[in-house]
Amino acid sequence: MASKFSQSFKVTRQAPELIAPAELTPKEVKKLSDIDDQEGFRFQVPVIFLYRNNHPSPAMEGRDPVKVIREALSKALVFYYPLAGRLREGENRKLLVDCNGEGVLFIEADANFSLDELGDEIHPPFPCLDELLYNVPGSDGILGCPLLLIQVTRLLCGGFILALRLNHTMCDGYGLVLFLNAMEEMAQGKPTPSVTPVWQRHLLNARNPPRITHIHHEYEQLDDSNDTLHTTNPNDLDHKSFFFGPEEISSLRNHLPPRLKNSSTFEITIACLWTCRTAALQLDHNQTVRFSCITSIRNKGSGIPLPQGYYGNAFGYPAACAKAGSLCGSGLGIRSGVGEEGEGADERRVFEVGGGFDGDEGAAPPVYGGTAGAMSLISFCMKFQRMDGKNGILIPISLPKSSMVRFQKEVKKMIAQGASMEDLSEMKQSEKLLCKL
Repeated sequence: MASKFSQSFKVTRQAPELIAPAELTPKEVKKLSDIDDQEGFRFQVPVIFLYRNNHPSPAMEGRDPVKVIREALSKALVFYYPLAGRLREGENRKLLVDCNGEGVLFIEADANFSLDELGDEIHPPFPCLDELLYNVPGSDGILGCPLLLIQVTRLLCGGFILALRLNHTMCDGYGLVLFLNAMEEMAQGKPTPSVTPVWQRHLLNARNPPRITHIHHEYEQLDDSNDTLHTTNPNDLDHKSFFFGPEEISSLRNHLPPRLKNSSTFEITIACLWTCRTAALQLDHNQTVRFSCITSIRNKGSGIPLPQGYYGNAFGYPAACAKAGSLCGSGLGIRSGVGEEGEGADERRVFEVGGGFDGDEGAAPPVYGGTAGAMSLISFCMKFQRMDGKNGILIPISLPKSSMVRFQKEVKKMIAQGASMEDLSEMKQSEKLLCKL
């Protein structure tokens, strides 16, 4: 995709505009929850959906997708009016949303290519993302900026691309899907969303005073001053996606001792990536590394009854820790590093993984729908079907270019070794333990 469109790819954009709610909405100031308010959520998340024109729904048939989405957006903001406001800080940097109805940014655009020209398989990385989701100058901050940016790009084939950028403090993936579903319903002519949006961010505020009963590695402040992932020039980063289908998972499963053969596909995949990524970064063997996995608390028996329409951040990211040497020296059967790091251990956040999602804006299901790619410390796990019909998991990874070369070799080697293993019965189970993620 990158080489094919490096010279011919072109997008013509109209001037950005602010889309306000279609009706008057309450003018008030709302506090975000203590989960929303975390420093680690103060960033923008790019998401992209690509649609063909071959099976349009009645809501889209013969209609301009730009007009449909612009109108649906305005109507949906009546119910999700905080998204049309602006963030500011209160006492102790507490985030507040000023529901002033200023609106969200919207860009109308046209491209000089069809969807088929993007290739047989469409997935991250999207090398032309800056054209499909234009960074309006001054719009990408956290405070005092639009909380949502949407660009709709018409394609020559009649399809279109919907790309958006969301301020993560306002919503998680589930919350964004609720909002997109409301837009779809507005596009279909429904007067109200089928799921009523709920604010109630106080439900996820900490006790006063807080009561901490466990060690939470994920909340420890880390010194990233010597972290190459932070100091690497963005132009020196490489971005690739890795597919894990039934054959790859079977090969990786062969690395496990018999009593761990029932580990989930997710556990096996992430154990592979965490191990190979740590090896590719060539960290000191005594350095403690950390993996965090985004875990939703919705409907998980957490004791916090969140309403169905709650669209704020509602997840934690528990962490697993291990010494780099232990992690890289034992394939997927590693000594557990949890609790083994000593006082003052040099620890860094190495890897965080979240889930992906699909979207439907009144058109046929998208060819691709989900996050636009990985960031240096964060990746996403998405269901994906290849052109050959194989279903699996697609995970985009971002690393310095030299590390990416090593990472690809490590993954390939681990899968190849697993495919050639025939007898694992002699593995010493007392010395091997899959780090449960």
